[in-house]
Amino acid sequence: MQNKKMSYHPIIIGSALILGLYFLIMGLIQIQGFLAPLVIAGVLSLLIYPLCKKIEKTRLSKSLASLISSIILFIISLGILAIVFFQFQSFIEEWPTIKENMKPKIEELKSFAIENTPVNSNDIETITSNNGLSGIGSLVNKPGNKAMQFLSGTSAFIANYLLVFIYVFFLLRYRKRFLIFLIRLFPKKHKDEIEETSSELTQVISQYLIGKLSLMGILAIAYSIGLGISGVENFILVSIIASLLTLIPYIGNIIGFCLALAFGYLVSGDIGVLIGILITFTVSQFLESYVLQPYIIGGRVNLHPFLVILMVIIGSAVWGISGMILAVPLTAIFTTIVLHIPSLKLVGELFQNEAIEK
Repeated sequence: MQNKKMSYHPIIIGSALILGLYFLIMGLIQIQGFLAPLVIAGVLSLLIYPLCKKIEKTRLSKSLASLISSIILFIISLGILAIVFFQFQSFIEEWPTIKENMKPKIEELKSFAIENTPVNSNDIETITSNNGLSGIGSLVNKPGNKAMQFLSGTSAFIANYLLVFIYVFFLLRYRKRFLIFLIRLFPKKHKDEIEETSSELTQVISQYLIGKLSLMGILAIAYSIGLGISGVENFILVSIIASLLTLIPYIGNIIGFCLALAFGYLVSGDIGVLIGILITFTVSQFLESYVLQPYIIGGRVNLHPFLVILMVIIGSAVWGISGMILAVPLTAIFTTIVLHIPSLKLVGELFQNEAIEK
């Protein structure tokens, strides 16, 4: 009888874990509006922390140093948004011409898909009517129907955008208080371990994010040169978006390539443009993987590729684009923390790249 009870024990634990994970994910989805800006601010505060620390060494107060750091981060983000906005505005103005140029190529793709795949014409019509060019066309040609949604979305974005930098200021200003709280929360014997973990987190994440931003800037320049020479329409906008998409590991590169392909080859139909796009992304990805990534970022975030992709998919399901972008930093934070907890160290090693194999 005792053995029979013990056989149900793993099932009960597994069911409880699955149920708990389900409610955790559902809870994260429900509080996205509150928690997402705070998490983004936490990651950005780790990014700007080294600068804030240097400013404090000039004998300025913590409040002033935190404010200056937050303003610098805010100005940089405004610059990036301004570049994207003006390029997107140019794209909107040229959209009717681009749409007309793309129609023949899209029809050719439809015919090819119908003739060579199990997809039929009804399936293609359903896809294009729900997610195709009509989505952008409705934004351009029917702004009246989208006015309220646009205003609502814009106001929510601006509110969350400003709120992120307010959070950044307070996280920088009162970081010592949060650290003291964590130290007091645990027994005194863990004080040194908590301080070491905190220092390691700040160093790893800040250096990783700085390296990632530098890498994105270099890729944006490389994409702009290659796509501009290739004759891609709106090559600056495509290059910026493609470099920003590298924040999403692996998947972002594929989306960026498809975007360049859509507004390059599908618009012009020139085989030379297609070859130029292929060469640009092949060379850029080679530089990113074998030159820029090792030397700029190095082994700062030693995460297993499979688990990174898995976390990106989970992040997308929970918080959409924000979750996909935050997947790597949050996984790195989680891995760094559990590696300092003896009972969970094996979990941390599972997330590391080839840690267990070694």
